[in-house]
Amino acid sequence: MALDRNAPSLWNAAHERWYRWDGAADSIWSQAIRPLLDPREMAGSAAHVEAVVAADPDLACRFERAFGRPTTRGDSERTLVDVAKAIGAFVGTLVSGRTAFDEFRDGLVAGDRRAAARYPADAQRGLRLFVGPGRCTTCHVGPMFTHGEFGDIGLPFFVRPGQVDPGRHAGIAALRASPFNLLSRHADTADGDVALKTRHVEPQHRNFGEFKVPSLRNVAETAPYMHDGQLPTLDAVLTHYVDLHLDRLHADGQQILQPLRIDARERADMVAFLKTLSDPHARAWQAPAASDCVPSVRRSTLSTTSAGPAPSRR
Repeated sequence: MALDRNAPSLWNAAHERWYRWDGAADSIWSQAIRPLLDPREMAGSAAHVEAVVAADPDLACRFERAFGRPTTRGDSERTLVDVAKAIGAFVGTLVSGRTAFDEFRDGLVAGDRRAAARYPADAQRGLRLFVGPGRCTTCHVGPMFTHGEFGDIGLPFFVRPGQVDPGRHAGIAALRASPFNLLSRHADTADGDVALKTRHVEPQHRNFGEFKVPSLRNVAETAPYMHDGQLPTLDAVLTHYVDLHLDRLHADGQQILQPLRIDARERADMVAFLKTLSDPHARAWQAPAASDCVPSVRRSTLSTTSAGPAPSRR
């Protein structure tokens, strides 16, 4: 079944502030719940997830080793959340490695001209455009090349004739109503500061049609692009900014976008720069081999028979 949203990259998800294109999830684990339950994806339920884990000896063993208890009969929602937290823990390990850009940056900082000179000339030109005339660092800033928030970049947000994707506006409402947000009983921390972002976020009119600004690390490996995958290549993304329709931007928001005034060669230079943000080992990633699960020993199963004779009191 076709979905309305493009699947976002999982690389470096541990560094995200909000999850999903509309920010409807506020933690790395809660974002894992929606695809499990969504009727267009896995079409499951909390009870189904619990039954699957309980019926599979290996999954049941790993669940008990991770959470110190078997699946909870009568509280399938708790089991669903714990499964999502296990998925979130795995996703948090997907951190990209060093890139050609990182080597270039470190060479500049260290004054190592030889290391800096290994960075391709077209990528250097693209970097100058990125931080200079393009003003891309207004949003794509910091180690992850994103400020982690949301923006309207003038893309059409009609899902189909007569139906729009409201983006961040609906995402905030969904987040506040979610039984799995950081204000819920399932949150792991008692530190109120962690949930401040959720407690105080409120939808505003300008949020309509805004979508999350994604990280650009490994961006060359994650086509297609934008919240609905409507742009197939990095060159198409840059062309969108060249042909930017200012009348599609919200009038009540601060207008920070202007058409990108670059030609075809300069677009190619910027694409060359963006490609240097890729971890060369990302495509070769493989899941580590899993060892056999050894069930934990429960105290309730121990007896004087199995443990040997009781010590004498004399």
